[in-house]
Amino acid sequence: MLKVFFLLIMMICMFSFLSMLEIMIFFSLLILFFIMMIDWESLWMNYVLELFSLDMMSVNLIILSLWIMLLMVMASFNLGVFNSGEYSFYLLLMMFLLFMCFSCSNLLVFFIFFESVLFPIIMMIFNWGFQPERLQAGIYMLFYTLFGSLPLLICLMFNSFSLNFIYLFFCNGDLGSLFFFLIVVAFLVKVPMFFLHLWLPKAHVEAPVFGSMILAGVLLKLGIFGLYRFKLFILDYMEMYAAFMISIALLGGVMVSIICLEQVDLKSLIAYSSICHMSLTLGGFFVSNNWGGNGALLMMIGHGLCSSALFCLANLMYERVYTRSLMLMKGLGIIFPFLMVWWFFFSVVNMSAPPTMNFFAEIMLMGSMMKYSFILIVPLFFLSFFSACYSLYIYSYTQHGSGWLMYSVQLINMREYFLMLFHFFPLVLWFLNVNFFMNWL
Repeated sequence: MLKVFFLLIMMICMFSFLSMLEIMIFFSLLILFFIMMIDWESLWMNYVLELFSLDMMSVNLIILSLWIMLLMVMASFNLGVFNSGEYSFYLLLMMFLLFMCFSCSNLLVFFIFFESVLFPIIMMIFNWGFQPERLQAGIYMLFYTLFGSLPLLICLMFNSFSLNFIYLFFCNGDLGSLFFFLIVVAFLVKVPMFFLHLWLPKAHVEAPVFGSMILAGVLLKLGIFGLYRFKLFILDYMEMYAAFMISIALLGGVMVSIICLEQVDLKSLIAYSSICHMSLTLGGFFVSNNWGGNGALLMMIGHGLCSSALFCLANLMYERVYTRSLMLMKGLGIIFPFLMVWWFFFSVVNMSAPPTMNFFAEIMLMGSMMKYSFILIVPLFFLSFFSACYSLYIYSYTQHGSGWLMYSVQLINMREYFLMLFHFFPLVLWFLNVNFFMNWL
C-alpha cells in the first residue's frame, strides 16, 4: 500500500512525461493488484487493512475509482484532451485525492481530502465543458458544496477530543441536535439528497463525458462514505431523526422520479435518475442495520458503473448527431442496432433487474427499510415503479420510432463497444465475490 501511495505521488509529479497508454497500464495493474493478488480473508491482510484504516467499503470504492479512471481514459481516446498533460495531471491528482480520502483515519485529514476532490472535477468542467454555461455550473457546484461543508469544518475545529477514527469509539458523541444537522448537511449535499440536489443536473449537463463519469461513478459516493465515517459522532441522533431523514429521502426520490419523466435533455435525465438511486442508498444508511449497510455498498458500486455507462452512451450519441434532445434522437436503433443492445442492457440495469448488482442492492435496501417501518412500502413501490418508467422512457425514445437522423454518420468502433463491455461485466460478475460486500460494518 505504501509503495502504491508513493508511486501515485511520483506519477503526479511526472505527469508531463507520461503518455495515456502508460497511465492506462498503471491503472490496470493497480486493479489487478487489488483484486487478484490479495487474499482478503487472511489474518495478515486484516492487519494491513487496519493499519491503513481501510474496511471493505474503502477497498471497494478504491477499486471502483481505479476502474472508472481506466474507463475515463478509454472514453476520451478520440477527444483532443487525450494527450494533454493538463488532463493527465487532473486525472492522476483526482486518483491520489480519492485514494487518500478512502484510506485516512483522522477525520480532519479526511475532510481536507474530501473537499480537495472538488478542485480537479471543477477544472475539468471549466476547461473541457462544451457550452459557456459551464462556468456558471462550476461556480454553482463550488459554492454549494463549500458552504454546505463549512459547518462541518467548524464542528471539527472546535471539538475537545481526538479526531482519530479509532478513538471515536471511546467518546460519548453527545453533540446536540444542532451539531447533528451541521455535520450531516455537508454529506447530504454531496450525496445529494432532495432539497440539496440542484447543483447536480447543472454540473452533469455542462461537464465533458469523463467529468460526468467520475462525478456520477465515484464522487457522489463520497457523501455516503463520509456519513459512515462520522457515524459514531451522530449515532444517537440518527435514531432520533431517522424517520424524518428517510421520509425526505424517499419522498424526494419519488418526486425526482416524476421529474425524470418530464426531461427532454438526455444527460439531465440521467443526472436526475442518480438522485433517485442515491436517495434509496441514503435511506439504507439511516435505518442502521446490516442489510441497509450491505445494500448501500452494493448500490454505490452498481450505480457508479451503470450511471457512468449511461453517460458514455449519451456521449456516443452526441458525438454523432450533435444533440442531446430526446425528441431529436428518436429512431437511433435503426442506425446503430448493436448499440441499441447496450442501451437495452443498461436501461435494464438502471431499473434494477436481475441478475445485476443493482437488483440485489434494491432487495437489501428495501428489505432493511420495510423492517424499520412497513409503511415505507408505499414510497418504495412508487420509487421502484417510476425507476422502471424513466428507464424505459430513455430506451424507447432514443431507440424506437422514426426520427430525422437518417443521413450518414460515423459508425461505432470497437473501442466504444469494449468501453460498454467493461462497464457491464463488473455489474454481473463483481457480485459473485460476496466477501467484498457482506458484513463489512
